[in-house]
Amino acid sequence: MRAVLQRVTEASVRIGGELVGQTGKGFLILVCAMAGDAEAQAEKLAAKVAKLRVFKDDQGKMNLSVRDIGGSALVVSQFTLAADLRGNRPGFSTAAPPAEGERLYLHFSQALEKEGVPVANGRFGADMAVSLVNDGPVTIWMDTDQP
Repeated sequence: MRAVLQRVTEASVRIGGELVGQTGKGFLILVCAMAGDAEAQAEKLAAKVAKLRVFKDDQGKMNLSVRDIGGSALVVSQFTLAADLRGNRPGFSTAAPPAEGERLYLHFSQALEKEGVPVANGRFGADMAVSLVNDGPVTIWMDTDQP
């Protein structure tokens, strides 16, 4: 699985003007299941996210996790993270098929909650408007195929 994490002071997602998910201090997580991914990748990614120390401690050093600060996450499906950019028009054949992608996206959210991080979600496959205030800015790319 692939994810882009943005440390935020707030983030929200709307569909057709309707607020469907929001978070305060924590992460906006754009996540994509790749072809061949399984529950193990979703759980591995959730564990890495929950333990990632990118929030400032009392000395201003990035030394705290989202759990340490009592933060939360807004998780949004983002199949375009699977973009193949060999040409001028990206291809997305390396993304998991839609039904599998949705299942793993939801499994990732559930696994993150089991790691102790409250989660709000966007809606898989919807045309979403995402708003955020990036804190730092701090933006981290993760891939379960990478160490």
